[in-house]
Amino acid sequence: MSEEKKKKDVIRLEREAVIPVIKPKLIMNLANLIEHSSDRAEFLKLCKRFESMIRSWYFLQFEDLMQLYSLFDPIHGAKKLEQQNLTSEEVDILEQNFLKHLFQVMNKSNFKITTEEEIEVAHSGQYLLNLPITVDESKLDKKLLAKYFSENPQENLPAFSDKYIIFRRGIGLDRTTDYFLMEKVDVIISRLWSWLLRITRLQRIFLRKPLERRENDRKKTDEIYSEAEADLFVERIRIENMELSMRNLLGKITIQEPTFDRIIVVYRRAGTKTKTERGVYVKHFRNIPMADMEIVLPEKKNPSLTPMDWVKFLVSAVLGLVALVGSLEMPKADFWVIAAVLSGLIGYCAKIYFTFQQNMTLYQNLITQSMYDKQLDSGRGTLLHLCDDVIQQEVKEVIILFFILMEQGKATLNDLDLQCEELINEEFGANCNFDVDDAIQKLEKMGVVARDSLGRYYCVGLKRANEIIGTTTEELVLKANQSTISA
Repeated sequence: MSEEKKKKDVIRLEREAVIPVIKPKLIMNLANLIEHSSDRAEFLKLCKRFESMIRSWYFLQFEDLMQLYSLFDPIHGAKKLEQQNLTSEEVDILEQNFLKHLFQVMNKSNFKITTEEEIEVAHSGQYLLNLPITVDESKLDKKLLAKYFSENPQENLPAFSDKYIIFRRGIGLDRTTDYFLMEKVDVIISRLWSWLLRITRLQRIFLRKPLERRENDRKKTDEIYSEAEADLFVERIRIENMELSMRNLLGKITIQEPTFDRIIVVYRRAGTKTKTERGVYVKHFRNIPMADMEIVLPEKKNPSLTPMDWVKFLVSAVLGLVALVGSLEMPKADFWVIAAVLSGLIGYCAKIYFTFQQNMTLYQNLITQSMYDKQLDSGRGTLLHLCDDVIQQEVKEVIILFFILMEQGKATLNDLDLQCEELINEEFGANCNFDVDDAIQKLEKMGVVARDSLGRYYCVGLKRANEIIGTTTEELVLKANQSTISA
């Protein structure tokens, strides 16, 4: 690992499988690479037929998902369950079936469950949220997800996976430029506190475990850099790591934090002694900074002063009282000295209080923003978005792979994987981990791709591919509409 990377606070992120190019742009750019106009027309027709086929394949699965969710919709689901006259055991089976469908759609849409390591990385830094946020676990159900994961075990699940689950997809960057005056004051106080612990040698008691953990994290980072240089590295720029220069302290600074482009949170509220809760909440957010991921957590407790704030408060109160008593014991107690000591004590305590109030205001603003600006949808709307998202991704994968086979001829699976990723990078300036296995299976299922005796893949011609798929329902409806208009 280079010295430059060591000095920076850098997070390693795996490349996403999602293709970050919108479908119309993808199709038109690839079509423009085809030399003959007749072939270009056949390619555009084939792209529409690919989409029609994939939509038909997923229609029944998505219909089952939406029908199941209608029973567990937090708003109307309870009434529909009552109309079904189902036993508790039958409802348990249905809700587990819903979760299985949901997790399958999440996987197809390239969403991943956040792991314990990702949660630790997110919590290891601060961005705009400077208050400790915790979840009121007594308000969350602990049976639904626990049962699902006991029947469908997965590795490296976070500790809270029995109460709620967080899916994430896509990586971005968020930058904020401001003076951050109170935050800078807190950094100065924290560094003075660390210096005091160091010169009194109390850091061995208070900081031993964090230091050990930091060493372990550094070792892990070294291994990551040595083993995964091809992955994406994003730098965190935080106030607590900045240099204490006059320019930084008095002027505006820019901080930076990687974001999860999309986050979906799934949970159920806890029931009561008289009522069993069956509603499942599915909430969809965008552009959430990793360090501020707590803003999407369900059933958050109201923040309070941190233990460090109370330590500062009590230490300053004790020191102020000692100074005050010392002033009173002087032969001639000076009123102005006593007033200065009291003013300093009150001022410092007021500073702690108003810093907390400022952080509370910022917290409320972030929560409001997450609800109105960053929350894309919830419930049925999120599921419909996911279903369409799956289709869009599958169509793009199939189109890109067929185009490569059409242009390059026979190729092995590994070669196709590399060529598809190179095409996306060269033509659209985007990086992704192309899912070649899934795309090749769909093309084989359609009958437009086959393998030779050496295991290499090849495709049929454009015209033949259109003949194999045949006229789609959408084309028949369009032709009927045109006939009606012309008549």
